[in-house]
Amino acid sequence: MLDLPNCPKCHSTYTYEDASLLICPECAHEWTLESETEDRDDNKVVKDANGNVLNDGDMVTVIKDLKVKGSSSVIKIGTKVKNIRLVDGDHDIDCKIDDFGAMKLKSEFVKKV
Repeated sequence: MLDLPNCPKCHSTYTYEDASLLICPECAHEWTLESETEDRDDNKVVKDANGNVLNDGDMVTVIKDLKVKGSSSVIKIGTKVKNIRLVDGDHDIDCKIDDFGAMKLKSEFVKKV
């Protein structure tokens, strides 16, 4: 008998396999083994330009002049950004910069303060 994983939603042990899907009879959640391994990667570690691990609420400094898309303004080197929030995607930092407003930054262009 196969050793199937517990349901990721309700943690039921009564999961069963139907073709390529795993199904939970208690909560009707359906998933694949591939998606289960992807869910484990959700705890992605975001690092700054120096390799320091970034967390929500950290303060960072911009290490390169950054052009603002759709505007003629530039975020200057040394600009401090308080209270960052980590998000998924190419631009993995969501923040608010004084005199610019809400912005998304790439972690490779900042360093932790």
